[in-house]
Amino acid sequence: MSDSSSARLATGGPAYVTERRVGEVFDRKVALRSAPPYSVKTDQEVRAALERLFAAEGLRDVAIADLRRMTGGASKEQFAFRLDHSASEVPESLVLRMDPFASAVDTCRGREAEMIMAVADEIPVPQIRAVDRDGVQLGQPGMVMALVPGVSMPTEMTGRAVSGIGGSYGAIGARLAPQFIQHIARLHNLDFRSRALELFDVPRPGSTDAALWQVDAFARCWHDDRLEPTPIISLTERWLRENAPVCDAPCLVHGDYRMGNFLFSEPDGIITSVLDWELAHIGDFHEDLSYILRPRFGSIGPDGQLLVSGLVPKSVFLDEYERLSGRTIQPEVIGYYDIFSAWKAAVVVRASAVRAAHEGQNHQDVLLTWLATGTGNHLRELANMMEQV
Repeated sequence: MSDSSSARLATGGPAYVTERRVGEVFDRKVALRSAPPYSVKTDQEVRAALERLFAAEGLRDVAIADLRRMTGGASKEQFAFRLDHSASEVPESLVLRMDPFASAVDTCRGREAEMIMAVADEIPVPQIRAVDRDGVQLGQPGMVMALVPGVSMPTEMTGRAVSGIGGSYGAIGARLAPQFIQHIARLHNLDFRSRALELFDVPRPGSTDAALWQVDAFARCWHDDRLEPTPIISLTERWLRENAPVCDAPCLVHGDYRMGNFLFSEPDGIITSVLDWELAHIGDFHEDLSYILRPRFGSIGPDGQLLVSGLVPKSVFLDEYERLSGRTIQPEVIGYYDIFSAWKAAVVVRASAVRAAHEGQNHQDVLLTWLATGTGNHLRELANMMEQV
């Protein structure tokens, strides 16, 4: 658990029990608020940073070519490039994922890389090529991974939304759906204790740690980032603490498993990579299921029925998940995480995203400000949920 909780008590702030590395990332974000506004990295700066990183990795005659900024990655800087060096037979196509000073969600590139490497033998993920978790060589935290072929949505789809949300897979969805369910069931059943996950803490089995560590993480984000009080967010936090479910057997949790966060090849519909592991942690599998089932991450099928992540009806998804995982789903625990997921989204758009944009700590201030325009919908959803409970 994080040592920052005792430090915050000493300064008069509330104590939050988070994983140690999570607390360190939050401390970094707050400390950087005294720095000048974040400046977008030029191609020359990125190229020089990559050359330093790979030289530190022991490569000689490093050459960075075809460097280009990538779209997507709503709050991280991402670049595609080709790496050549004295020991390579052909150039490698790679992607750099690098942190600005603050984001909509502040996470650790070291944790993300560790989790990707931990699951790589069971789930299709990008190969990790290099990690600079504290920004020693890159100047800011980052990781480099292989560029994976594939698309996140069908190429013929029109009217794409941010991060693919609200899209439709069409006919290829029938091929994607079984893989989509299989991969999340397989993740939840992996033996994480046999994996190298040094930057992760493990909730105690048979305790409320799994839920409360996540509540504490986003409660700290709210405390650190909010620009004005919002009573419904504070009320919901209290409810989440008072009703935290016991998790008997913590497992690996992706944290952002949904439409738009996996790649697949066309026309065969094979999932080539599961992406965006930055929120991954060890916790309760119901948290992932609740997030996957959120209506805002689904789409309406031809018959007017809501499809989970644009793929299958809810009942089909849950039945197949139970069959593949061997787990028994507790609807009341999913209900708890439904409220947590809505509350977390409200914290992100009402506090972290708008604060990062307001203080010039991110390269995508326009996008982050745009996310904040959805605050009313998130708060309305949260108020309706709290009224029901």
